[in-house]
Amino acid sequence: MLHRMALRVIPSLSLAVTEDAVRRKKRVVMFVPGLIAFGVYRLAKHLVPMTEPLVLLAVSSLVAMVTALLAYRVGRAASWSAIVQQDGLKILGWLGGWIGAVYGVQLSLLVLTLLWIMHYSYLQHPDGPAMMAIIISCTSVARDAFEIGHVRKLSVLGRPFLTFPDGEQLRVLVQRRAWQVGPWALVGLSLGALTSLSGLAVASEQGAALAQLVTVTLLGGGLALCAYFGGLYPASSWLHSLRQTAPGELLKYWWWPGMAFASTYYLVAMGVLLFVVRQPTMTVGATAVMGALVTAMMGVYGYYLGDRRHVEDEQAPQLSPGMLRCPFMMGILGKSIGADGAAGGFALGKTGTKG
Repeated sequence: MLHRMALRVIPSLSLAVTEDAVRRKKRVVMFVPGLIAFGVYRLAKHLVPMTEPLVLLAVSSLVAMVTALLAYRVGRAASWSAIVQQDGLKILGWLGGWIGAVYGVQLSLLVLTLLWIMHYSYLQHPDGPAMMAIIISCTSVARDAFEIGHVRKLSVLGRPFLTFPDGEQLRVLVQRRAWQVGPWALVGLSLGALTSLSGLAVASEQGAALAQLVTVTLLGGGLALCAYFGGLYPASSWLHSLRQTAPGELLKYWWWPGMAFASTYYLVAMGVLLFVVRQPTMTVGATAVMGALVTAMMGVYGYYLGDRRHVEDEQAPQLSPGMLRCPFMMGILGKSIGADGAAGGFALGKTGTKG
């Protein structure tokens, strides 16, 4: 889901995919696959045992993979032959495999777990949750694949993008600057492991899971916010940059993408435990591992997003002013860094539009 955060936090990407014409077309791209996914589910329930979690996830993965490739082609606005020639099989493989199949499974697990917490368990009432899991994952995959295709189309036409949301630059960052990224991951591992304690005082299983989810959400979102400033202003203290930003703007970024994706990843991890491993109860050890991994991941992702924003700020003379405006709904609109490396003004600006 890192691609989703990048498409909204990185200014050049966010501007490209939230233009009015793109958003109007995107609504259609999301609506049509949703209807088709509903029909596929109605057909599949008569052909395969959709009451089995692995079968449901396999169907959802297949539908999402096909949806990702087709939505990418719509966003790319080119023939398949041109796409294969210009983009290569590597991008198409990543798109179909990761944005389609894997992302589709993650979103399905997210839906199933959220409904389980609300006492509407797929294992007891499979029809409704299964249908929602397939439809919601399909529409979300269509949206993101379309946006990625649109970004790729603009790139081929000559519009500069310093970041492509395939995670390649994250791997390079971790390899080359592990000494800067590592501490954020270690802090995340330590804090996240403690989240398992938050559910010990709650008797019901769903209540304990909800308490742990809230704790991971708050800690993971907060760590992502701090790490973002660490990557955005590497020459100064992240704490100093944090203090220079208005509390209202900090709260917005803490909420999205910080808390939103921390909760998303934790729900997916819970879904793996409940519906893939089929573990009837979540032990303290399992919740500690899940909390540690999710919080550490949010720390690394937050630093990466800040670093990519820093790269775009450094390359500002090469980009037009319009490219540096970020309509991201939470206002990741940083101002230039002063000569001493300190944050000049807000790192999180006015609220834009989420599309």
